[in-house]
Amino acid sequence: MVTFLPSRPGRLADVPAFHRSIGGAESNVACALAAAGHTTRWVSRVGADGFGDHLVEAIGGYGVDVSHVRRDPDRPTGVYFRTAGDRADDAHEVAYYRAGSAASAMSPTSVDLDAVRAGRVLHLSGITAALSPDCLALMRELTAPRAGRPLISFDVNHRPGLWGEAYGPEVLLDLARGADIVFVGEDEAEEAWGLRGGPTAIREALPEPTVLVVKQGAEGAVAFCASRGQSCRRGDGGPPARAKPRGGEGGRDGTPQSPGCDNTPRPAATAPALNVDVVATTGAGDAFAAGFLSATLRDLPLKTRLRHGHLTAAATLTTPGDLAPPPARPLADRLAALDDPAWERLRLGPGWTDADAEAVEEARTP
Repeated sequence: MVTFLPSRPGRLADVPAFHRSIGGAESNVACALAAAGHTTRWVSRVGADGFGDHLVEAIGGYGVDVSHVRRDPDRPTGVYFRTAGDRADDAHEVAYYRAGSAASAMSPTSVDLDAVRAGRVLHLSGITAALSPDCLALMRELTAPRAGRPLISFDVNHRPGLWGEAYGPEVLLDLARGADIVFVGEDEAEEAWGLRGGPTAIREALPEPTVLVVKQGAEGAVAFCASRGQSCRRGDGGPPARAKPRGGEGGRDGTPQSPGCDNTPRPAATAPALNVDVVATTGAGDAFAAGFLSATLRDLPLKTRLRHGHLTAAATLTTPGDLAPPPARPLADRLAALDDPAWERLRLGPGWTDADAEAVEEARTP
């Protein structure tokens, strides 16, 4: 969808002008991964209008394959407006204009499923499930057990303003149970599902995903791991493990459980959040997912994946829009490899991704 960013803080009623940008959870992740050097494809539907042209051209400009984006001659491209404040701020406003949009017409029959399943990792968002019953049907199709499917990554992305009366966010729990990697905020798990026991309670409600990442805002993030072998690691030298229907022995694909990486609801890795001079928070969750997935594709350790998520999120947090170029790989790798005290002393502000590693490391919290 097209995002309209306010020219200044204040209520939507008082903002005199807006700056056009691009937005959308899955496309944000695709753009960030492409900018990090990965081959990505975005599959969606947009209107046969100027906003649709803008989205396809802008997302393609990041290096994302947009050849499977379909143009809908009868439905418009979705748009939304937001205020400048933090999403958690009581004064934050978002106005969605997505009912009847081209994207809301996505379904198992209107989307090229072969193109969707062609990658090593398929990233999905709970936002899409909220757009229409057809979109929900598509999400259920893509998260259903299927031999040979790609690794399914699912960001819960609970947005209360999108859910109608026919069904609600409880369906997100079912979709998450069908995924291999799940991202969810501790706060949204409480809001959507009433889970108040912290990360452990969320893991107990979601034991199925191979990797469950629980984001805790300013505290950081924790990851739970149920092994498919190799201690939840996959290398770039071969395809990811394939999901099979539940009910087999060992891991979800039938491989034996690895020692030290079982279904016990305790974190397998933790990473404190970085100290960041925040400009805007919108898009940071998508950036975190992109950083984590990039490190997953590189078969990095679980804790390092969390740190790469934080670093990519920090690039977005220190810019005003939904998207920001991630830190260059050598810089991100060097920072992610810091010892715990040095990591916790880092402080990142606007422009940090353009500095060299030594300068970034010198900018530390007292």
